[in-house]
Amino acid sequence: MIAAQDRLIAALDVPTAADARQLVATLGDAVHFYKIGLELLMAPGFFELLAALKDQGKKVFVDLKFFDIPETVARAVRNLSERGADFCTIHGNQSIMEAAAKAKSGNTRVLAVTALTSLDQGDLDDLGFQCNVAELVLSRARRALAAGCDGVVSSGLEVEKLRAEAPRELICVTPGIRPVENRVEADQKRIMTPSAAIRAGADYLVIGRPIRDAADPRAMAQQIQAEIVAALGARA
Repeated sequence: MIAAQDRLIAALDVPTAADARQLVATLGDAVHFYKIGLELLMAPGFFELLAALKDQGKKVFVDLKFFDIPETVARAVRNLSERGADFCTIHGNQSIMEAAAKAKSGNTRVLAVTALTSLDQGDLDDLGFQCNVAELVLSRARRALAAGCDGVVSSGLEVEKLRAEAPRELICVTPGIRPVENRVEADQKRIMTPSAAIRAGADYLVIGRPIRDAADPRAMAQQIQAEIVAALGARA
């Protein structure tokens, strides 16, 4: 059972670890789960930040989307498991996903990326995919489950179809979440509101800019948490 307060994953999409720590302090107990990714990895203090978040009792989603030879990905996942990461992400084919799934330990859960929320059908056509976005997401979810992954990262637009086919235990983490009052950014093409994504079957919502850039980030996080609770009630 997922605690309602854990379903919001705040993305620490900021330039430095110091900025991340400041945002975490601002949000306080309004957020219990954080995502750290490539931007912070390229700044000093990434792993110290991971350790500090764990020391504060927070959950941490390390979103680095590993894609390399299976043995290299396995070693990376093993290292993250030893550091206490709760979620990590991978790209790749069956052998990469299988290697990652076997390498995890402790509480670490491996999530396979299906289709980035920055991609739409035109992008997939340009890349040579002979299917629509929903078909691609479902295909990758099936393969991830068969490989032993714990879940997938999927746009809210595909979650309902995914839920109709995938077992309930498959974790669905949904980025591209935007509260109604937030404008659409050009690099996020497949987006959904928090309540709509939860009602569709998403387990976790990854939200960055709407919280980070709010006039009152803590109040925004609390508002989203309340929306999640209400949507869970409607889903029950």
